[in-house]
Amino acid sequence: MEKHTLLFLAAILAGFALYRAPIAGSVLAGLEPVTSLIGLLAILVFSIVLIIKAILALLGR
Repeated sequence: MEKHTLLFLAAILAGFALYRAPIAGSVLAGLEPVTSLIGLLAILVFSIVLIIKAILALLGR
């Protein structure tokens, strides 16, 4: 497996962790919408990159 692919998978996992982080009762409770948005964007961006890389691999490029 290519090393970048594992990095993209790790970034997707980190995005899920950031999106689902329970920070409601902490000092950072005001930042919950921001962390959820950043997590969601990380999940979407790196998933799209992996899909594009898979399509290019299937096409032989």
